[in-house]
Amino acid sequence: MNGLALLAAALLLAMVLIAALNAVTFPRLRPLVPGGELQVSILIPARNEATQIGASLKAHTRARFPVLEILVLDDQSTDDTAERVAELAQHNPSIRLLHGEPLPEGWLGKNWACEQLARQARGEVLVFTDADVEWSPEALPGVVSLLESLPADLLTVWPTQRTGTWSERLVVPLMMFSICAYLPEIAVRKLPFASLAAANGQCMVFRRAAYQEVGGHAAVRGEIIEDVVLARRVKRHGRRLGMALGHGLVACRMYRGWSDVLRGYAKNILAGHGGHPALLVLSTLVHLGLFLAPWVWLAACAASGARDTLWPAGLLIGLGLTARAISAVATGEPAWRALLMPVSVLLMTLVAAKALWWQLRFGGPEWKGRRIRPRRGSAG
Repeated sequence: MNGLALLAAALLLAMVLIAALNAVTFPRLRPLVPGGELQVSILIPARNEATQIGASLKAHTRARFPVLEILVLDDQSTDDTAERVAELAQHNPSIRLLHGEPLPEGWLGKNWACEQLARQARGEVLVFTDADVEWSPEALPGVVSLLESLPADLLTVWPTQRTGTWSERLVVPLMMFSICAYLPEIAVRKLPFASLAAANGQCMVFRRAAYQEVGGHAAVRGEIIEDVVLARRVKRHGRRLGMALGHGLVACRMYRGWSDVLRGYAKNILAGHGGHPALLVLSTLVHLGLFLAPWVWLAACAASGARDTLWPAGLLIGLGLTARAISAVATGEPAWRALLMPVSVLLMTLVAAKALWWQLRFGGPEWKGRRIRPRRGSAG
């Protein structure tokens, strides 16, 4: 094996080992009843969510845990979101509709909505969740129980991802693959380093004291990946961060079809690389080299009859498939989808290209009718 192949093998082997460790240690939500008497506020920012806010709120009202309040902030919606929430609030006193204030200079929309929600919340536990996240009745008891048992000051849950089209199946799971294969959960939980932190804004559960200590959403007002930056702030302040898999109790269908997937992932991917285009290009090339190039190498060897070089290409392919398969099984996917990883990487290359085009042409992505201006280097 040449030097590049050895380096690729070392990187892929590290991914396999991290994924295997995470498959064992990553906490899963369980329908357990917590022992304490924590008061919980469920906080939902909603912008143009009329089609799903009703089902979301009805699910929260069926939680098998006493909820102090369910606050929904209508973030300048142009559809019937506010009307749907108001109608449900008439029949359930725990639901309260808040009307969002205009977006101030320097703030991103979701961050401003969450800041307003936190100001109004009365609970000692703040559950920030999105309108498209599906909560089973047993989910909230499981979340609060895990918050206490870890224990954690911020618990972030990675929902089980629902997918309906092949573009979703090929791209959406890569979010969890990046966590399972690159970030040891036990290190996130046990070590104090802020670099060992991640979070998912679809479900973030704060103890109020910790949320206030790290500055809340006001401290990340201009961040696209505010969830990750908040998680890092939690660790920098000496607080405890926990991560968990939704395990079917918390689930979400993030996007519907390729157009949504492309725009949604392109919105975040550059910010996830610190706002540095060069770093995104390098990352894209590395992933093409790890997960696509070995297949090309194998095909070239087979076509040329160079049998002595078949095994290094096969080894790299096997390591890549193993890492992806472990991640798939741990998060509820069929293991065989690992075979489609080269296609997934090609689609993510298109996502990266879209993000770079947005940055070059417009200075940032557009999301729900708002142009987002990323903050360079802020996520690092």
